[in-house]
Amino acid sequence: MIKVKVSLRPIVSKINLPTVVKTTILPGDSIESLFIATQVGEIFYIGNGGIRTFLDIRPRIIKLGGSSGGYDERGLLGLAFHPEFYYNGLFYLHYSVAGTQGPVAFSESFKPNPCDPKTLNQRWINRETQYDHIDTVEEWSLQSNGQPQKRRTLLNLRRPFLNHNGVNSLNFSPETGKLVLTTGDGGAAYDPFNLSQDNMEIAGKIIEMDVVKNTFINNPPVVTRFNELPAPIQETLTVMAKGVRNIPGISFQRFYNQYIKYVGNVGQDLVESIFSFVHYKPIPVTQLVQASLMNSEPNQEGFVNFGWRGWEGGFPTSTKGGCSENPTLDEKTIAYYNEAVNTSVSRLKPLTSYFHKDQRPDKFGGTALTGVQAYMGNGIPDLTGSVVFSDLARVEESRSPVRGVLAYTRVRTDGKLNDFSVIETDYNFGSQSAYYVSLGTNLDQTKLYLGVYGSMKVTDCNQGTVFEIVP
Repeated sequence: MIKVKVSLRPIVSKINLPTVVKTTILPGDSIESLFIATQVGEIFYIGNGGIRTFLDIRPRIIKLGGSSGGYDERGLLGLAFHPEFYYNGLFYLHYSVAGTQGPVAFSESFKPNPCDPKTLNQRWINRETQYDHIDTVEEWSLQSNGQPQKRRTLLNLRRPFLNHNGVNSLNFSPETGKLVLTTGDGGAAYDPFNLSQDNMEIAGKIIEMDVVKNTFINNPPVVTRFNELPAPIQETLTVMAKGVRNIPGISFQRFYNQYIKYVGNVGQDLVESIFSFVHYKPIPVTQLVQASLMNSEPNQEGFVNFGWRGWEGGFPTSTKGGCSENPTLDEKTIAYYNEAVNTSVSRLKPLTSYFHKDQRPDKFGGTALTGVQAYMGNGIPDLTGSVVFSDLARVEESRSPVRGVLAYTRVRTDGKLNDFSVIETDYNFGSQSAYYVSLGTNLDQTKLYLGVYGSMKVTDCNQGTVFEIVP
């Protein structure tokens, strides 16, 4: 693939973890404003040359970084503007709620052991008391006086562990007009409760929400499963995909009269993967619940399954150190062999993957996928029509300080898997670390924005910079 070089132009600096970067047109304005949501709960916008606070919900956010040495995957995770925001002022938030800290689902670190079947079939019991926190999805409105105000709560989700809650988790589909929520598998490692493949579990799914339908339930119950939701809420939801480990959002790319959907699935030990699909057949939650009541399988033809936890991207999920007594072997054992077999045909194959270890000179060892965005601009011609992705930190033992990575790929006309190419950047971060934590775009996908942080600790304040990626 063509080698691409870009520049990074700083737009705003000294902010907290920039988890969501996107644009919209404010009521009364004629041009787009850039919005930045930070993990700690601030939302800023940039217009007329200055940065202003749009909303500050820090008091509503769970206390971050306390139990994990400063690292956290909770907080303000999703921001989406209604397609008619200019006229109706509606926008949507996904965040981890203050005061909901629980004792987690289980305390010991989890790793499946194929030699011990007990570790392969864990159950999440006592969910009302054994959980980590509660996430909420809310509808807000920008009032005529310019002040945002909460209107209603759409979902309250109890999460078993601190991590894998999704990020950039709310986006509107230009295809259906529905709000798309991407949820992670609930956390820990290896999806210990196999929530991502269970049709009743809300975790590990891509969910479409019809926000036009008013359920008249403004404070829904806290749930973990679809069948725990009141019927009016069930009727607003369809499930677009399952088999999700953790997702940095979904990107839609118009292709003639269709949309290509791009989704990145964050890997476990081996590989990070980007998936693409055009056609899909979502299943209404009411159908899933009905099938569960009748102890039958719903029709899943056309339903997207990314394969987790049986598959990590294009590979059967493996765990290091199998049953061998030889410690010198870098042995990997298929952790969930039966699940890998059962989903081998039904799962979607990745468009491209990159590895945590890769000796090829023009590639890189990755850490975690943090953004996937289609690019339709002409400013960087070699990227036009491609999908750009970002990784948190390049794995290089000899290199300090840390640097993130940009790369790109594109859909092949023959439908086969494609390779990827690293995008070279010329920005000098000096001695400061640069974790690439988010990727964003504008309304017509002609611009790309990159959120960078100097530390992976949420307790290290104001080390973030948002760049525009330019030729």
